[in-house]
Amino acid sequence: MTIHWCGTGLSAIPGLRRLIEAGHDVTVWNRTVEKAQAEVGDLTDKIKAFDIDVLAGELAKEDVIVSMLPGDWHVPLAELAIAKGANFVSSSYIAPEMRALDERAREAGVVIVNEVGLDPGIDHLMAHALIDDYRASDAFDADNHLSFISYCGGIPKTPNPFRYKFSWSPLGVLKALRSPSRSIRNYAPLDVARPWDAISSYVAPLPMPESFEVYPNRDSLPFQAQYHFEEHWPVKEFVRGTLRLNGWAEAWDGVFKEVETLSGPEGDARLKEMSDQFWAENAYDEGEPDRVVLCVGLKAEKDGTEVWHKTYVMDAWGDERGTAMARLVSIPVSLAIEAVMDRAIAAGVHAAPSDPKLVGAWMGEIDKLAQHLQIVDHTA
Repeated sequence: MTIHWCGTGLSAIPGLRRLIEAGHDVTVWNRTVEKAQAEVGDLTDKIKAFDIDVLAGELAKEDVIVSMLPGDWHVPLAELAIAKGANFVSSSYIAPEMRALDERAREAGVVIVNEVGLDPGIDHLMAHALIDDYRASDAFDADNHLSFISYCGGIPKTPNPFRYKFSWSPLGVLKALRSPSRSIRNYAPLDVARPWDAISSYVAPLPMPESFEVYPNRDSLPFQAQYHFEEHWPVKEFVRGTLRLNGWAEAWDGVFKEVETLSGPEGDARLKEMSDQFWAENAYDEGEPDRVVLCVGLKAEKDGTEVWHKTYVMDAWGDERGTAMARLVSIPVSLAIEAVMDRAIAAGVHAAPSDPKLVGAWMGEIDKLAQHLQIVDHTA
């Protein structure tokens, strides 16, 4: 059973090294062999130039393909896995085209796991753990009114005037600013065309409480079902969003105003120019620590009174092990690969698991990756 790890970008390395060091049979595929050799050449010589046709020729039944490549590659590689009776893992969101492979994957006995990085990934585990905890509590009542928040952000540990630093191409961040979002606020869907129109303040319950700017991203609504919310539960608030340092909106005001005017090929070209400029001016320096803050909370109210309220809060930063972002994205991916190989996840297309046994085991490993991880009980 071979793990075919495709892509050795900045967020891939700790999980890849963990698997090789654990003695798994890993073949590393990367567009640039020399780059992969620089990252893991001290551990393995099984490094090859990525070519999907060559990979297809080497893929055996029950192998695992791991895609840490750009999103366009995920579905073709998952389709290849199904055709060969292999399995597939990525950290990315499940695209509709990926979701559409579910029946074919189940019929072929193939496991396809996505959303097992940081966000999405660790946030899902925390959400499942909170929902299970709440359901098992004395406070549980199907008529309670629920508020759910999940905010995650990669931020500089040492703040800069731009209130943000880039650990990879800024183009993805800029494109995300053009993406609409949908969440629930005051029991009703909140549709926002531009993230900066929905910025609010959130105080993270860290040992020293800290305020951040937050805003909803993507469409939060389908995650209610993924987190096993019952359809009849009254939901006051439900949001999955992005967390930024205070002052971010002000520092980026000019960026927002320009992004709003861009469209078509000329707009895309200008975004690329802006990306190159931001990369030159606001990339992390060699050895500079990044920081990741993730907060996932669930609150239940009865007759306007808070009866149950807990929040997972995680704070991690770069250290001698490398960046926090790389650890928190790639180590969960490696845990998912091992779960697939252990047949602990059923055939079909899945996001991060809700099985309490897996959630508990993975959270135990994630606890080692962050400098601070706790569950805050606000009603205790």
